[in-house]
Amino acid sequence: MAIKNINPSKLRKTILVAPLDWGLGHTTRCIPLISKLLEKRHHVILAGDKAQEVLLTTEFPGIPFLPLKGYNIKYGTSGKKTVLQLLWQAPGILKSAKKENEWLGSVIKKYSIDAVLSDNRFGLYSSQIPSVFITHQLYIASPLGAITAQWVQKRNYSFINKFSECWVPDFPEANSLAGKLSHPEKKPSIPVKYIGPLSRFRFENNQQQNGLLVILSGPEPQRSIFETIILRELENYNGKATVIRGLPGAGSFIPSVPNVTFYNHLPAKEMEREINKSSMVIGRCGYSTVMDMAVLKKSCVLVPTPGQTEQLYLARHLTENNIAACIHQENFSLRKAIELAHQFSGNFAVRDTSAVLDNAVDSFLSAI
Repeated sequence: MAIKNINPSKLRKTILVAPLDWGLGHTTRCIPLISKLLEKRHHVILAGDKAQEVLLTTEFPGIPFLPLKGYNIKYGTSGKKTVLQLLWQAPGILKSAKKENEWLGSVIKKYSIDAVLSDNRFGLYSSQIPSVFITHQLYIASPLGAITAQWVQKRNYSFINKFSECWVPDFPEANSLAGKLSHPEKKPSIPVKYIGPLSRFRFENNQQQNGLLVILSGPEPQRSIFETIILRELENYNGKATVIRGLPGAGSFIPSVPNVTFYNHLPAKEMEREINKSSMVIGRCGYSTVMDMAVLKKSCVLVPTPGQTEQLYLARHLTENNIAACIHQENFSLRKAIELAHQFSGNFAVRDTSAVLDNAVDSFLSAI
């Protein structure tokens, strides 16, 4: 997208917002942050890959968007293969972080950037301007045990501590949505602020809730593998169902199953409407989905991506705390999912934290 002629002198600060390209969850949870910055009359510049551009420029037409290569994370076809794939890609992630740090140095002066909000992009820090690292994973669950997890956390903090602040999209209490992922015993040395769950959606008390909604997301090939399972199950489903495939910018191909409506992608308002009017949601156990379901108080069944240790931990945490129903992909059946959903009625204890986010944004930018 071409940079529009925006006069920064009429606005307050110029803020670069750049989410990680690991699925679309990091991108969608930045939407309320971007909205908050625009509401406060700041000049926002966005950065990311092509899929992120499609999603964000649909939500924010006219906002400048800079192309920035992602980490291009790939999953395996099974849990074990995904773990190996992630380990194999680790050097590439570090290389990408170094390249994006060099990229940031070149665009700060060119676009007069005053500050950076980086959602899990390790390289977007600078000694020239303040930067915020946004993450719910201060503790990273390792598939290789506690000793490895300590090493990974230390490595994680070595990157986070290069930023000015760390914002955690969760409640400040330890018994929160992300559990120990967001509340480890030891925290980074930079200021850590809990800004409350981030969701682009708003709850609507819809009395006409009916129909099943399936939301697909995440990197390939696991997105497609889960879609294949869902399509097979829906062939024997007699009720009304809608499937959002999580493919912004995809072509015109749409699967065909009787009584099922398919969308490759939906803008936020249309997605919000579909979730609010559904009686039950099936989706991945990614943290952005967890936050969305919590804000919308939705009865849901969450399916962790095989080999994705963060999602496997979240599934266990949510189930053990009677917050949401979760089922493993290898055991998935629609009948079992519907039975599980009836045991949970959207027991998310969520309160309004918009003032907390307001304060975090205002205090950070007022110090520039």
